[in-house]
Amino acid sequence: MGPEGFKPLCWAADPVRGGFDSHTFPPQSLVVPESLTEMKALSLMSGGLDSMLAAKLIMEQGIEVVGVSFTSPFFDAEGARRGADELGINLTVIDLSDDLLEVIRSPKHGYGKHMNPCIDCHALMFRIAGQRMEGLGASFAVTGEVVGQRPKSQMRFGLGAVERESGIEGYLLRPLSAKLLAATVPETEGWVDREKLLGIHGRSRKPQMELAEKYGIRNYATPAGGCLLADENFSRGLRDLKKHGRLTNPEIRILSFGRQFRLSDTAKLVVGRNHAENERLFEFRPEDSMLVKVTGHKGPVGVFSGDATDENLELAGRIVARYSDSEGSEPVTVRIWSSEDDSKDINVVPFASKEVKDLAI
Repeated sequence: MGPEGFKPLCWAADPVRGGFDSHTFPPQSLVVPESLTEMKALSLMSGGLDSMLAAKLIMEQGIEVVGVSFTSPFFDAEGARRGADELGINLTVIDLSDDLLEVIRSPKHGYGKHMNPCIDCHALMFRIAGQRMEGLGASFAVTGEVVGQRPKSQMRFGLGAVERESGIEGYLLRPLSAKLLAATVPETEGWVDREKLLGIHGRSRKPQMELAEKYGIRNYATPAGGCLLADENFSRGLRDLKKHGRLTNPEIRILSFGRQFRLSDTAKLVVGRNHAENERLFEFRPEDSMLVKVTGHKGPVGVFSGDATDENLELAGRIVARYSDSEGSEPVTVRIWSSEDDSKDINVVPFASKEVKDLAI
């Protein structure tokens, strides 16, 4: 039994159905505080305004907040780092690449408008954050989600699905919309004063902007974008990789730059558009890929992946030659190599513009 006035743990309500399944609380990864002065919360930080405000609302109640954020080929944690610095809280950054890739391959709750499995992704984040809570000394988790702000993941059914699959059901608090949801354990146990939480709903940003002004928060990421999985062009390339069995993190890392071409069912080419992209292709190309470049002329670097048949390599060479400064239809020499000791030269005629467009992803 804790100090006077500190009630024992009880069941909390599901935000959608109004009652829990038969789970044991608290989850083993959470810390039950001996007193309210020892209370600590783990806040999931995206770098956006909502996650910063959610953390600030909890900090205002005298609760220590520590942050956690995630990185992957689809998003980084730079905004979260800036947000944590502005709030003065410690931030742990976790690489989600491998776990998220499995989710993308087969999301239980499907995709959003593009290749964004937001419900499954959020559940994964909260599950991994929950596993870190004991080590960080946290008793519950906080997120900046707002009811009705997103068309799928932040509707009531989406929020409920995320919580049920998080492993910390009942201990996931959404301060910005708490008054619209059933009370969580931190609220029913008196760790957090529910009356000081909010009931924001929908896509309007006016309440958040007013809070930002109140707290003097100015350094935050814009609410739109941030995740490449929600980008139409990037998703087109991702679908292509999935369709052809090349959905791996090394292949994904070079999707966000360069021109993308599908040469055949077994081969693909990425061509740099400028010097910076050429450098990144050198740096991030998959280990089993080959480099393609015209010799004797200025031009881009191509990264070839897949089945290195003569036909596929010729297509790759002709595309790369098309973007060099060679003269029109005159044959050029293209070098293809995977290492200094493994290279070959082929002679090709550069493609015309229309022919190149037919192969673009």
